[in-house]
Amino acid sequence: MEIHTLDLLREALPYIQRFQGKTFVVKFSGKVTEDRENLASLAEELALLHQVGIRVCVIHGGGKQLTELAQKLGVVQTIIEGRRVTDDDTLDLAKMIFRGKINTEILSELRGHGVDAVGLSGVDGGVIRAERRPPKEILNRETGEMRSVDFGNVGDVVAVDTHLLELLLQGGYLPVVSSLGADDKGKVFNINADTIASEIAVSLSAEKLILMSDVNGIYLEPGNELSKLDRLTVQEAREMIDTGKATGGMIPKLENLISVIGRGVPSCHVIGGNTRNALLSEVFTDEGTGTMMVK
Repeated sequence: MEIHTLDLLREALPYIQRFQGKTFVVKFSGKVTEDRENLASLAEELALLHQVGIRVCVIHGGGKQLTELAQKLGVVQTIIEGRRVTDDDTLDLAKMIFRGKINTEILSELRGHGVDAVGLSGVDGGVIRAERRPPKEILNRETGEMRSVDFGNVGDVVAVDTHLLELLLQGGYLPVVSSLGADDKGKVFNINADTIASEIAVSLSAEKLILMSDVNGIYLEPGNELSKLDRLTVQEAREMIDTGKATGGMIPKLENLISVIGRGVPSCHVIGGNTRNALLSEVFTDEGTGTMMVK
């Protein structure tokens, strides 16, 4: 057991040396933070990255917890083609859950591992400048007709100002950013956490964007463990979209990662957020655990 541990350290050393002083943007979904034991394990892994000199910025969503609180309080939720309509009541709940409950729980776990973490939303310091998403034409699968849908207080990212994040990272802090943004008039919007993570990764000139979700990689066949891709180039990802191998929700995820790499981030990773040591294994071992996309 001891020899195996020493071998792992030997394998990790060149990666630690290579990534020291570099920036990683790590995004995890609400599902990942839901289980306290899992969150504690993840905080330990983030602490280790932080302590070996990697600058870590965490972005989180919280859709699952938002839905649960809405059910408890009797706030009806409207989901159209997998996307939430954020009315005024739902926005109030999003502020409570994202910036309040989940953000604080992540901070407390990191504090328990000796990390000086700072909780923010995209509203703080004008990090995320957003505008209200215009109504979108959505296909009604039952009738086959297009209809216009107003998603309410949902925002699209217009600009990112990373000045505050840079100050924190340079000061040795670990920023934890929840997925809210605002326009220049102070109007707050609910924003997709993957989008915020991608924009911040590009603006910080990050070395890696790591998306932690309830699936541990990109699959050629959804649900077939043997079809998981360990490594993927931008060209291979484009071919998957063009040939129809990528389907459903995989298409926007791949398009997002292609865009991030095209804008200067050297590698993107999709890994399981509910697997112990998945983050450390992906970063510090040759084999990894999820799917890594490179140029």
